[in-house]
Amino acid sequence: MGIPYPIYDLLFLDIETVSASPTYAELPDPVQQLWKEKAQYWIRPFEDQEEGARQSYASRAAILAEFGKVVCISMGFLTKGNRPEEDVLRLKSWYSTDEKAILDPFSAVLETHFGNPMSHLLCGHNIREFDVPYLCRRMLMQGMPLPPMLDVAGKRPWQLKHILDTLELWKFGDIKHYISLKLLTHCLGIESPKSDISGADVGRIYYEENDLDGLASYCEGDVLAVAQVMRRMCKLPLLTTDQVTKAS
Repeated sequence: MGIPYPIYDLLFLDIETVSASPTYAELPDPVQQLWKEKAQYWIRPFEDQEEGARQSYASRAAILAEFGKVVCISMGFLTKGNRPEEDVLRLKSWYSTDEKAILDPFSAVLETHFGNPMSHLLCGHNIREFDVPYLCRRMLMQGMPLPPMLDVAGKRPWQLKHILDTLELWKFGDIKHYISLKLLTHCLGIESPKSDISGADVGRIYYEENDLDGLASYCEGDVLAVAQVMRRMCKLPLLTTDQVTKAS
């Protein structure tokens, strides 16, 4: 029985995002009003609407491309060895306070090395609902053209076979089911990459600690976790530390 997924044609992907401004108070007045209109469901439970806008912006703005930005993109791809135990996962990250300095080189990689949706696939956890649409929106907001792998607007499900989502794979047809990457790795007996960072910490680490290297390590940890999930699903041995390296 062969490998059920084309694992050596996958580009594993994860992104980290933050709110476009450190705080709601630092937004221009017109943008504050736009946030109140967008976030009215989250603001409604608060008696003080300004306090609701402030708190909801702090907790939610990063996940909305219209009010957030990309601060790190990490990717990984497998190089096939003579035996599965000799495969190598090569990781690459771009991170900066300048979003375009992240999006430009990543887009160039998609154009040159992973430019054909018929022969390569993007793979991530919740990538269809979050990473891909977020990247598309931010690229357009930065005035950038979309590479073929991300040119998905208006496409039918059967035209998106080049986007492989581990969240979708784990659903097995159960459209209501959701599982975090952390829980999925636990269920599959995969050791989570050791990190003290969680998604809720990203904004603080970016704006208060300015630890971009730490964010990149966290992002790469998720890329490795997705690669390990796919190897488990393909019944391949998990990667060891010696099989993970940085791409040039």
